[in-house]
Amino acid sequence: MGILDKIKSILPKRKPPEPVNNVPKEKENIRKTFGVYCNGNHGTSDGKLCPKCTALLTTVMLKIQRCPYGISKPVCDNCETPCFGEDATNNFLDIMKSGRKKMLLSHPLMTIKHKIASIGADYAKMQREKNSSEKQKTQEEKAKSKIANAFKSPKTSSKSKKKKKKK
Repeated sequence: MGILDKIKSILPKRKPPEPVNNVPKEKENIRKTFGVYCNGNHGTSDGKLCPKCTALLTTVMLKIQRCPYGISKPVCDNCETPCFGEDATNNFLDIMKSGRKKMLLSHPLMTIKHKIASIGADYAKMQREKNSSEKQKTQEEKAKSKIANAFKSPKTSSKSKKKKKKK
């Protein structure tokens, strides 16, 4: 055992990263974005919402609680499986997209953190797709080689037959 091995045995072992609960941050971000959007487009004031936006926000908050991804959910804007229904999802995405510029002015840190989180989610999605495509390619290659081997004529058996005929 070398010196480095002794030092490594003394040092504490690294713990695997624990999942972070993104749900409260996501809810706060959505709530503020809805407030900024509704104040600008529907004439409300002080973060209050019109009845239409209130109904949509209530639906979104309820569905976030029941998100299939749990506490480590991706950002709702970039989610692959939106859970609000088609109309509500389209309205939600419209509000989130149109409120971005106003959010940058009124809540710059929150907007930047949200953008970084969405970039991280995009990167993770890209890595998942890359890994799955590589696995798919290897499976296809294995299947092709099995098929090619199945259709090849066995060389050893033909040679042994020729030797038997000569005898």
